[in-house]
Amino acid sequence: MKRMRKVIIASLAFAVLGFSCTDEDSPVIPEEGIEKASLIFTEISGGEGLGAHGDHFHGIDDAVEGESQVIEFDALGNASSGGHLHLDPDGIYKVALEAWDYAGNRVEGDFVQNKETADQYKAFLVGGNILLNADTEDESGAIFQAREKEYGEGTLVDGKYETTGVLTYFTLGHSNSAQTHAVTFIMRKFTDPATKSTVERSDWNRSDYAEAFAGSDILKLNFEIHASEEDHEH
Repeated sequence: MKRMRKVIIASLAFAVLGFSCTDEDSPVIPEEGIEKASLIFTEISGGEGLGAHGDHFHGIDDAVEGESQVIEFDALGNASSGGHLHLDPDGIYKVALEAWDYAGNRVEGDFVQNKETADQYKAFLVGGNILLNADTEDESGAIFQAREKEYGEGTLVDGKYETTGVLTYFTLGHSNSAQTHAVTFIMRKFTDPATKSTVERSDWNRSDYAEAFAGSDILKLNFEIHASEEDHEH
């Protein structure tokens, strides 16, 4: 009887120990994807050479950076801070994407680590009923120009078809002033990397981007832009 009791106690002890070890040693699998993101809008200024020209800007390389506004987003792409953005309609803004995974690591650089990786991605800014600058006769419309100059590993980005949109330059344009524009910043991953070379600068606001450029949306960040001269006088 005593021997049986010892066996039972030993068995129970092993079971408890085994359960504890299993619970303690189970790997914690982190969630995949992006937990939070930010868009940083920094107004730039320069000489007479800085300005809009069709679907792109001139004079950006010599521009000086000014004040910044930051929009913060949660894992669902909803703005948790700064989601109603006030911009000078004629101002030009550098727009920088920052993103973090669930382990707290910065990951926006992963989109442009090298050409092979970057060929899979392109940023769009859709919605808002926006008049594009290329569709105006007086350079008074909106431009959203992706403009990375280097990949993460140091090689140069070669021309407009290789740019991705982790770094962009944006103006809303006077023709879009005094309105509130609900827009979505999208980082799209193409099904076929060859698709990227077919995306033109004027495609950034296409409502049919998903049909035109097959793939999936990695990021969808929703916010509002309001622009008027009055907002810029303070």
